[in-house]
Amino acid sequence: MLALHGQHASFCCLMDATTLRLRLRTKLKTFSQVFVRSEPDNEEKRTEMTHLEGNSNRYDTWQADIQLNQDVQVTRYVFKLLRDSQPQLWLDTQGLQPRISGREHHFRYCTETPPSWVQQQVFYQIFPDRFANGDDSLTVKDGEYSYYGSSISRRDWGELPMDTEEQRCAEFFGGDLPGVISKLEYLQMTLGVTALYLNPIFTSPSNHKYDTVDYFEVDRHLGGNEKLLDLRQATQERGLKLVLDAVLNHTSAHHPFMDRYGEHGNKGAYANKDSSHRDWFHFIEDKYVAWLGYDSLPKLNLANQAVQDYFWAGDKAVVKHYLRDPFSIDGWRFDVIHMLGDGATARNNAVYVEKLRQAVKATKEDAYFLGEHFYEATTWLQGELEDGAMNYYGFAHPLRAFLAGKDLVFEPIEIQADELAGWLAEARGKMPWQNALSQLNLLDSHDTPRFLTMVEEDVELMKLGVVVLMCYVGVPCVYYGDEVGLAGGNDPDCRRCFPWHDQPSWDLDLLQHYQALISLRRESPCLQSGSILDLYAQGDVYCFARFDDADIWIIAINRGSQTNTVSLENLDLLEATVSGALSTAVTSHDSNALKWDDSNQSLLLTLECKGFLVSKLADTATQPATV
Repeated sequence: MLALHGQHASFCCLMDATTLRLRLRTKLKTFSQVFVRSEPDNEEKRTEMTHLEGNSNRYDTWQADIQLNQDVQVTRYVFKLLRDSQPQLWLDTQGLQPRISGREHHFRYCTETPPSWVQQQVFYQIFPDRFANGDDSLTVKDGEYSYYGSSISRRDWGELPMDTEEQRCAEFFGGDLPGVISKLEYLQMTLGVTALYLNPIFTSPSNHKYDTVDYFEVDRHLGGNEKLLDLRQATQERGLKLVLDAVLNHTSAHHPFMDRYGEHGNKGAYANKDSSHRDWFHFIEDKYVAWLGYDSLPKLNLANQAVQDYFWAGDKAVVKHYLRDPFSIDGWRFDVIHMLGDGATARNNAVYVEKLRQAVKATKEDAYFLGEHFYEATTWLQGELEDGAMNYYGFAHPLRAFLAGKDLVFEPIEIQADELAGWLAEARGKMPWQNALSQLNLLDSHDTPRFLTMVEEDVELMKLGVVVLMCYVGVPCVYYGDEVGLAGGNDPDCRRCFPWHDQPSWDLDLLQHYQALISLRRESPCLQSGSILDLYAQGDVYCFARFDDADIWIIAINRGSQTNTVSLENLDLLEATVSGALSTAVTSHDSNALKWDDSNQSLLLTLECKGFLVSKLADTATQPATV
């Protein structure tokens, strides 16, 4: 390896409001001059880097201060490396290049950073109706009301969801907020998670509750506002974070503002052209525009200032209401945030997202502003909009492609480890580092098949996914039930009940795997915010390092059906003496090993079939844990 630019403070440090200090490591006595190229006024500026003498006998260290851009929050930079009598090289987020690359691959520093607490969390996603029943008296009764012509049904806990047009949104299993409260001991003390993300909980006729009828009232079948206050108090007492789901792109057709079915005196926009809420929506003749054509979800027209005031701009706006006491939630996940816009379109989306962010941060400066994006979210992750996104594009999609051979819509795809590494690097390199650290990484969710089902219930492959989830750049999020081996195909099958009723069915070995890795993640600042360096990515084996000033972790997985022994690359510019002792924290097989090869001066990695290794370079070796 010829050059390394990490992203933690030793390599990239804000000196004052206008100055950024950068460091670069290069192979010893390889380069004669190094420059950092930036664009402080949209014009190229080359700054020569100073060689720091005596810093190391294994590599050269270069340092320079550059001016931050004052017109935008993101400063881009890239390194130019010169060698005597040899062609120049450039270092960007994708590695060494023979020429300068496009700006999309330059390093980025943003002055607007996400809240630091986010990086330290392990999230747990809960679909409320399917997680736990804490008060059966709250549960919907059979036939209590109709949902778009279908009678509501109460199902027995543990029955499989019905994938019929009539029942998929109209069947209820009885999960509620008292149920969540009753399981906090399990979540925190048994599993080890530190933050909860709940799918929508506000008044709605459906089980998924993405069709809101009242934004200021928690659905009574989940326990109402009183039980949300109880949940907030219980999570605060335990030091657990709480993030809720906001749906601001559309409402329910049952909402009083629309009142399609005349439940509120026909005063809504549907039946009354003179309604004060008529232009809260977008009508073409007498038909309103609905999200993706679903009549149950009329799309809001954000060009209307009254809509903005109601949801975020006004003093009593929805998003502010729950950020303040007594609810005091820690953040919002915004549903289909990329689709917010004027009338029937997403026009001016960035304008509205920025205003929404400003309202959230003005109310609670350290609130987590999380957006839902099923595909690439780079545009929204440049500092002025979102702190992080649900990282389907930059994590879930590539991991599924590599380990399951399927994409997000369940269609076949085949990639090798080098293509996995390239995909991950491309995605994280397009955003500032602090935003990459705040991405919500996930293997699956309420909108996708369960990861265990994607890998055809191969638990060993599932474990490999969990290893990367807990050790990769970004914040890990566990979808409820994954940790005990809950399976499920496409929606609604991915929304099965948590098997509290059938604990003998739990995969305790998988649960122990989650526990061990969650513990490592929580205890290691390096795994939370350290830089990343790929060490090997060929065929079935992917290995990378997370490193900071204190620690170096080596993480490796082998998806193949045979044992692989490989020589790790790119270690020469790391701080540690890699020939020293290794402390293996978690491994799938006792025979998995990292071993220093004196003859070749290299570190050899051996991984059994579908094996993994999480190892820390340390002064003294300890007995590895096999999970």
